[in-house]
Amino acid sequence: MKVINLISGPRNLSTALMYSFAQREETTVLDEPFYGYYLQNASLEIEHPSQQEILQTMELKEEKVVEDINSLSKKKNVFVKGMAHHYLTETPEFILNWENVILIRHPKKLIASFSKVIHTPTLNDIGIKKASELFLFLKKNGKTPIVIDSDELLKNPETYLKKLCGLLNIPFSEKMLQWKNGGIKEDGIWAKHWYGNVHNSEGFAVQKSSSQPLPEHLDPLLKEALPYYETLKGNILL
Repeated sequence: MKVINLISGPRNLSTALMYSFAQREETTVLDEPFYGYYLQNASLEIEHPSQQEILQTMELKEEKVVEDINSLSKKKNVFVKGMAHHYLTETPEFILNWENVILIRHPKKLIASFSKVIHTPTLNDIGIKKASELFLFLKKNGKTPIVIDSDELLKNPETYLKKLCGLLNIPFSEKMLQWKNGGIKEDGIWAKHWYGNVHNSEGFAVQKSSSQPLPEHLDPLLKEALPYYETLKGNILL
């Protein structure tokens, strides 16, 4: 059994991918298991939705989260949906033992969508810089991750997922293309703030929010984010 570790930014199709892998009978999915640890230890400029409830209900020690993930992987494949910025150390050695996938989306779309919930995000909030750093860390240690693009996935989900499964050395399942609307039991308690589009879906689909304009006050953040996005985009394997 293996741990498939999805490293993403927010508003980036990561939840839909988690739903997709949740349809596989031999796979257990985990929704942002490092979120509590991150909220407890990061220097935050803003309070996250349901922050206090998350801190009260989630494991807050990174080493215990890792231990639990590795324990689960002895019985089933584990798909970890995680945010890049939830890794607070520069060298999270434990991910070297996992199959890492970095999911990217053009930061203009990501920031425009994210700002609907958190109105003044920073570079650290959207995870693209950290994702780029984690890519370089993994590559340096001989564990170059698979980089995938959410926009490309949406063009032809079946073909794209078949290629991704091939790179992960797991069989593709048609079940990955559809799910029941309304959420899954593995959803984090923050789902009510972020997962509306996925809860109303039954498969991969382009959302109307994908074309929403970027608020003018976030133009500087977009300029900050673009170089990190380009680094990752230049290493896409699919």
